[in-house]
Amino acid sequence: MQGRRYKGGFSFIEVLIAVVLVGIAIASLLAANSSFTRSNSAGTELSTAEFLLEQIKELTIRLPVVDPNTGMATFGPEADETTLTDYDDLDDFDDAVFSPPISADRVTLNGFDAYTQKITVENVSGGNFEQVLADHGSFFVRVTAEVYLGTRQVVSADWFRASYVEP
Repeated sequence: MQGRRYKGGFSFIEVLIAVVLVGIAIASLLAANSSFTRSNSAGTELSTAEFLLEQIKELTIRLPVVDPNTGMATFGPEADETTLTDYDDLDDFDDAVFSPPISADRVTLNGFDAYTQKITVENVSGGNFEQVLADHGSFFVRVTAEVYLGTRQVVSADWFRASYVEP
């Protein structure tokens, strides 16, 4: 009986090899799925942060650099500007932090509670936009907007404006 061969079916070794190969394929698919999910999540976070950054840019681009009533460029809100609706010039937003974030229409975006917008406005040299000057030190300001998810910065952008009014 020792030399007898089976004509149909699989041997035990063949079944074990097939099970191992199927297990490796399933493990690979699960790893790929996890990687795709993380990548998609990072893309969603970045897209949301870019949207929130653009909201700040759209809001501030419409504002004069200096106070339209006094002509003074006091960095930060003036004494009578106690709420966001009172901010009437760009430098009022210096060191402003919005959590939850705001839209270009100054409306709180409650659906994005995990995100924070931070804005910095500072005078820069007309000959070197990297050189920060004292308040009222030039005709140019740099606006920096940062968006955070929790405590992690997701995106940041700078743009420049000229005041056209003698500082």
